[in-house]
Amino acid sequence: MAEKLNAVKGMNDILPPESARWEWLEATVRDLMGRYAYRNVRTPILEHTALFVRGIGEVTDIVEKEMYAFEDRSDKHGQSEHLAMRPENTAGLVRAVIEHNMLYEGPKRLWYIGPMFRREKPQRGRFRQFHQIGAEALGFAGPDVDAELILLATALWKAIGLTDVRLELNSLGQPAERALHRAQLIAHFEQHADKLDEDGKRRLHSNPLRILDTKNPAMKEVVEAAPKLIDFLGAESLAHFQGVQAILKANDIAFTINPRLVRGLDYYNLTVFEFVTDRLGAQGTVCAGGRYDDLIAQIGGKPAPAVGWAIGVERVLDLLKEQGAEVPAPVPDVYAIVPDAASMPVVLRALQQLRETGVRVQMHASTAEGLASFKAQMRKADASGATYALIFGADELARGEVTLKALRDASVAQSARSLAEVTTWAATLQSPAPNL
Repeated sequence: MAEKLNAVKGMNDILPPESARWEWLEATVRDLMGRYAYRNVRTPILEHTALFVRGIGEVTDIVEKEMYAFEDRSDKHGQSEHLAMRPENTAGLVRAVIEHNMLYEGPKRLWYIGPMFRREKPQRGRFRQFHQIGAEALGFAGPDVDAELILLATALWKAIGLTDVRLELNSLGQPAERALHRAQLIAHFEQHADKLDEDGKRRLHSNPLRILDTKNPAMKEVVEAAPKLIDFLGAESLAHFQGVQAILKANDIAFTINPRLVRGLDYYNLTVFEFVTDRLGAQGTVCAGGRYDDLIAQIGGKPAPAVGWAIGVERVLDLLKEQGAEVPAPVPDVYAIVPDAASMPVVLRALQQLRETGVRVQMHASTAEGLASFKAQMRKADASGATYALIFGADELARGEVTLKALRDASVAQSARSLAEVTTWAATLQSPAPNL
């Protein structure tokens, strides 16, 4: 036998019935984005490596340690490109907006969904191929759209029944304010260099703000004592931050201000936020985002403000499962019982008519052993979750009929239906479609 091949570690298959949960979440998101007037964008998985180096930051963990980057095969002239599988999608979306001049006609509200890739040790809530849903608003400068995006995420939690998350806010101010804070931060950590771990020492002069985001409990005390960025914010930055808070309070959205919330990417300024949970261990961030007003210019576009967030799909679904939330399962309206294979031409014609009217139909088909017994088919019909069984027996077919049997409501009497009038009685079989 040939050697068995398995999926790459950390890149997982999503199979039924689990895939139905993904479809349900995606359909809910699609509906919600439409209500907030966000339009879908689909960008390539492969981008030029330089996009992420320039956009995310050369000294971030993603670029330094986690990105799948490689040199492509050279062309006939010996030229090759340096490419990377996208580790996140904000940079790619911004690249698309610039390349296609999408802001020429005014600001845009956009959203995306798809796989991202980071080479790290697979663990709960963190895989090498993972999936994100993101919402981005480009060309809007005010705190109202920052708040709108937070309200959009909150509406999603309500729509899917997610309850065990809390909102944390912070402001990173503007570059000049961060520069003042950075100098004080470096001075503070230099005085306590003996308390820093290897990551902290490495970041001390390249990206000291990221030291504040450490998960190392041994550094908690020195981090807590570090200067707070919010104390360096000017009047405009504070007004923006207060504007976001005022809208959230008016909508009864609870939040806490976390002065140590910095996010892991270099492109953020002003508002940053995370929805976090304690249920998923160390990987407790479910949704994260903020404002990135300098990124468009950084990637080569005409300067324009922007703000957005991304949701980890695996983490959201894991959290829903953890809290015992019910997710609608896709079930057929009708299960077709076919005792005799010779009747298949007539059966399939009737089932196609039902499907064309919107009825969800599962047919019992033959296997290598042929069709199962009538009793076995009835057991399958009941296990399918279908509301009705349609029995295409020889006697019924001879009369041009099919027997309709209710599987969930014993009070509904069994009845015969005319095959010549399938479309007239099909509507009585159709239950409301699950949100898939």
